[in-house]
Amino acid sequence: QVQLVESGGGLVQPGDSLRLSCTTGDQYFSSYAMSWYRQVPGKERELVADITAGGGGVTNYAESVRGRFIIFRDNTKNAVYLQMNSLKPEDTAVYYCCADGTDWYGPDSVYWGPGTQVTVSS
Repeated sequence: QVQLVESGGGLVQPGDSLRLSCTTGDQYFSSYAMSWYRQVPGKERELVADITAGGGGVTNYAESVRGRFIIFRDNTKNAVYLQMNSLKPEDTAVYYCCADGTDWYGPDSVYWGPGTQVTVSS
């Protein structure tokens, strides 16, 4: 089973930046599409950004973060990142990394990290 570990969360003020990291020891990391989700208590997790598997860089962003956040991956380090700029209080959430290998490994090949807290407050 793929194990994911997020890091980089913290408490920042509006307008600040954070970079979240998600790493795994899985040797097939490059075969997984990677995504960042976020969740606040009482609400479903929402997609923040995703990036396709392999060496390309096709990305997708939620409208609420487009132009402020950037997702990118480094397959040599088995890592995906979320650069978060111009943070707003409404960005406050637990951010989760997700690896999706369903195109290669079957419908159950979706894995989640434990999450990292991002708090944006004055």
